[in-house]
Amino acid sequence: MATKNIRAALVADPDLGAGNVLAKLIEHGADLDGPGLTFDVDVDGRPAWQDLTLGGLHERVLARAAWLHRRGVRPRDLVAVHVSSSADLFLSFLALSWLGATPAFLNPHVPPDIAAEYLRRLRCTGVLLDAAHLRALAGHDLGAPILGDVAETGLADPAGAPAAYRHHPNDPIAVTHSSGTTRMPTAVVHSHSTLFAATRRIRLSVPVAQGTQRVLSALPAAHAAGIGAINQALCNRAELLWLSRQDQGEVVLDAIERWRPHGVFGFAVTWSELARFDLSRYRLDSVSLWFNTGDCAHEPHIRRLVAVGSREVVTRAGVTRVPGSSFIDGLGSTEMGHSAFYITHRADTDRYGRCVGKPHIFADVALLDPETGAQVPVGEVGHLGLTSPTIAVGYWNNHAEWYRQWSGGRYLTGDLMYRDADGYYYHVDRAVDAVDLGGGQRLYTAMSEERVLAACPEVRDATVVAVATAGQVVTDVLLQLHTGAGDTVDLTERVRAALPEAVAATLRKVIVVADEEIIFGPTGKVRKFLMRQRHLAELGAA
Repeated sequence: MATKNIRAALVADPDLGAGNVLAKLIEHGADLDGPGLTFDVDVDGRPAWQDLTLGGLHERVLARAAWLHRRGVRPRDLVAVHVSSSADLFLSFLALSWLGATPAFLNPHVPPDIAAEYLRRLRCTGVLLDAAHLRALAGHDLGAPILGDVAETGLADPAGAPAAYRHHPNDPIAVTHSSGTTRMPTAVVHSHSTLFAATRRIRLSVPVAQGTQRVLSALPAAHAAGIGAINQALCNRAELLWLSRQDQGEVVLDAIERWRPHGVFGFAVTWSELARFDLSRYRLDSVSLWFNTGDCAHEPHIRRLVAVGSREVVTRAGVTRVPGSSFIDGLGSTEMGHSAFYITHRADTDRYGRCVGKPHIFADVALLDPETGAQVPVGEVGHLGLTSPTIAVGYWNNHAEWYRQWSGGRYLTGDLMYRDADGYYYHVDRAVDAVDLGGGQRLYTAMSEERVLAACPEVRDATVVAVATAGQVVTDVLLQLHTGAGDTVDLTERVRAALPEAVAATLRKVIVVADEEIIFGPTGKVRKFLMRQRHLAELGAA
């Protein structure tokens, strides 16, 4: 069936959701020789980088479903998946979904002791591991049996798989985890309907967007955004390559040159990594779209990207391709299920300053006073409260913590934002990272980092660490410089001038640091809580 007709059939199907896209494509007669998924690793003897057609994908998923079913996995079972390759993760997700079971993803970079404790708290039916994680978790109590090495799952006979499970909108279809601000990640539950709501409303109901026909994903696979990207590509019958490694910019750049995608999906850390390189030296002309989700991106990183690539524009002479690409930014989180905001940047646009744009049509947002719960006026910072069909349905085995995140029927995301008179929203910080300076003044670490990056072109990335000690706030600014900028350069006065006066008054030191001195979480996000703990310890020892 033609792509256009398949999309129409999917949109009209009320039972379609995040857990049964593959089954519905087969049911509605999608072309089995059409695109399935592409991975950067071998899949059951099939070479890496080679498209697994829809028919091939279906066969590989049925093999895994048969293997899991033979080991007793049934509907409603929770099965943890802790693997390194994107192929192992997504084929396991699709197979477990076929059975009506619920996969619980665990990022491959979570330290073994934390991973073991997280798995114990899940109290799942079984655990799927690859060889590396079998070794890493050897001797740990996981609170559940190990079903086997994930490499074995593709060896079963696809004919042994049962019929596809019929999902209800409220069925849990995945458990993914937060970035773990302190150390222990939070297990977030997504349903068949919530994790598909955005795809149905803004991806399937409109024409396919430029840059989404052939997509390279540098998103962490073990994240809610991964399921959304997979389902979006399958429904739109688009090509999608999923990288298993996203931790180095050169890996992403090499993949772009090799595979020639039209769009690249990633987190803010992806663009920071790409900022290490002179992008003009790479063959990036195929890229018309960079798509960011999670934390919003920094202006200098965006400007580097929109200066390269190319895109189609409509002129009097017809459609023509011009230099320069587009960057779609937004703000989302694991619990939000999908970015609630969006804004498009190009070389000729200039609305920055951590602007995340306007809300998507499905998102009802309000900025709230934390004391009264009332909405704050235009220009004033408030806590983001969200009502959206994309929001997760809870925390696995932790209802009490989930209910604490709600007020007046809105989910409190933990983000601090303000809105301008034109209806654009700006993200200033996470509430846990902002510091009260007294007298109505507050220090916003994320906005301070944005100001430093804008003022100092030599700086590739910046981390602001502010701690309250001995009755005063002390702030350090840690700088990671572009290659060739010179580690001995003193940027203290330029950094001080870039900060608001009240924030600059707290500045203790500005130092250039190596990457390994920044504490990162498994998804590449800076763990500011641990950075503050380290700085408090240093101040106490001084």
